[in-house]
Amino acid sequence: MTEARPDRRTTLGLLAGAAALGATGSLAGCGRRDDGTTRLTFWAMGNEATHVPRILPEFERLNPGIAVDVQALPWTAAHQKLLTAYAGNSLPDLSQVGNTWVSEMTAIGALSPTPAFAADLLTDQFPAVLETNRIGGRLLGVPWYVDTRLIFYRSDILAQAGYEAVPPTWAGWKQAMHAVKRVAGPDKFAVLLPVNEFEQLLTFGLQGDAPLLRDEDTRGNFSSPSFVAALAFYKSLFDEGLAPVASAAQIANVWTEFERGWFSFYFSGPWTIGDFRDRLKPGTRWMTSGVPGPTGPGASAPGGSSLVVYRHSPHQEAAWKLVRYLSDPAVQARFNVISGDLPARPSAWAAPAVANDPYIAAFKGQLARAEAVPKVPEWERIVTEMQVVAERMVRGEYTPETATAEIDRRADRLLEKRRWMLERGRAE
Repeated sequence: MTEARPDRRTTLGLLAGAAALGATGSLAGCGRRDDGTTRLTFWAMGNEATHVPRILPEFERLNPGIAVDVQALPWTAAHQKLLTAYAGNSLPDLSQVGNTWVSEMTAIGALSPTPAFAADLLTDQFPAVLETNRIGGRLLGVPWYVDTRLIFYRSDILAQAGYEAVPPTWAGWKQAMHAVKRVAGPDKFAVLLPVNEFEQLLTFGLQGDAPLLRDEDTRGNFSSPSFVAALAFYKSLFDEGLAPVASAAQIANVWTEFERGWFSFYFSGPWTIGDFRDRLKPGTRWMTSGVPGPTGPGASAPGGSSLVVYRHSPHQEAAWKLVRYLSDPAVQARFNVISGDLPARPSAWAAPAVANDPYIAAFKGQLARAEAVPKVPEWERIVTEMQVVAERMVRGEYTPETATAEIDRRADRLLEKRRWMLERGRAE
């Protein structure tokens, strides 16, 4: 049972007010130097924080009155750090954020909408990725890099099983998985679906026509026939011995197990391309493929990071100039070479380093079929509850029908406050 949590919006508002009373001035941004240069504070996370300083000297050369300070945050602490900074009136001028955080940052009033002079950033984008940044009809974030999950597979084992490529339908793919298991041996599996991760089930769930939430995103819609079908397909992969009933923590080394053929299909994102290139033994044949769907190539959730400018930054124009620079297709193509991130602007995919990589090709088609997930602040908690119930279903506690009813019940509880706010005209 999920423990009740305090109202984050109220708590943050009270904290912000307390901070404002005790503060001598905003910590957001560092203002201007004595020489008149505007200094922007930019928070970035993980891999991007490591590599983005390499492309900033060109921005500063093109904009001699602007300097950029990059502060690196670990992904594990970034979400809480941003909320704490909002409460303490110490947000930077701009930052990188996970796409699913945009609705939450919007709900607390932290973000600046894209201004008219940056309207060109609305074009040349993957539609579903851009849509994750649009809240209440306003664009609050600009995609910086993109990712999505698709299938990495052992092309040699699949060929031994009699298949040249991953079939595009659930039925065909399941037949191929049974063939792979026969080739690999009875002590091996076809696909890895860690039961403590929600992403794989969410991918299956996005294949249906019915939305995952209903009534203006105030109630769960997981009991829809299409999601019941997705959950039944997911469960069948465990019931038929094609997937191990195991959590990610029980897999000692994904690369070693993939290499030795303990499983041949693996859901993951573009970061795994570098991992497999670096860690798999030479001669291990693998490839990427789009996600199968009920009747043909399927959808997946758009991922990646976006760039946002904070409402209280005194350097709005300079911050949006940096966003525009980082969003430039040529700059994104260069950043792909440096960091391995997939460009958010489709035109950047024509750059040779992107276009000539055989493992990247499937991602462009998958991103074109991506479906935006519900844009409510409670979404990450909802999919966590979905995963918890799905694991219990796999272990025999629920049927697909009773599991979806339970997921709806939990989602409705998490969305109770949203319903209350919508009734009073206060929700986005």
